[in-house]
Amino acid sequence: MFIYLEDWFPVFLSLRVAVIALIIVTCMGMPLSRIMARREFYGKDLIEAAITLPLVLPPSVIGYGLLMLLGKNGPLGRVLSEMGIPVIFTWWAAVLASTVVALPLMYQSARAAFESVDVNFEKAARTLGAGELRVFFTITLPLAWPGIMAGLVLSFARALGEFGATLMVAGNIPGQTQTIPLAIYFAVDAGDNATAKTLVAIITVFSFTVIFWVNRWSKRRNIRLR
Repeated sequence: MFIYLEDWFPVFLSLRVAVIALIIVTCMGMPLSRIMARREFYGKDLIEAAITLPLVLPPSVIGYGLLMLLGKNGPLGRVLSEMGIPVIFTWWAAVLASTVVALPLMYQSARAAFESVDVNFEKAARTLGAGELRVFFTITLPLAWPGIMAGLVLSFARALGEFGATLMVAGNIPGQTQTIPLAIYFAVDAGDNATAKTLVAIITVFSFTVIFWVNRWSKRRNIRLR
């Protein structure tokens, strides 16, 4: 179970893709979940259905949709191509695929967390003169943080393990777009069980460590709050 230094590229790329996707998902998911948890408006159900649709669609369908959108003949791909910004079959395509599949997990967790916050605490802070940003960062966010943290962990894990959509839009280009799941699949397909076992061990241990740490952190936080 030994892989050469250059064979660690999928590990580093997967971590980079997952981290960037997590940042995008957080920046998009937090505001969306906050708005959807606190406001009622026409078409809300349609928007929520669109956000959570990737949870039920096969990854290959998501990948095909991204390919049609970002391909050289796609509406967005044509614009990017004219600007000299290639996306398809680059590692940025892997970031986009991971973002799309991970966003619903962040949204669902964050929305449930915001809905669990007692609005009376927020109203009390406003009556004392606190602005909306201060209310959010001193009242809402701390109370909703356990649920948000769960969403962050689930989103990161989903982005790290994304396979189907990534294969469709980024391809399997060693040294360029090959992430851990792709490397494992094609290593097994080529009969390279040593590399496959090593990569499986790496991603399993890493994912287990992240989940274990979050669970420990949550327990310690609950103890301090009692």
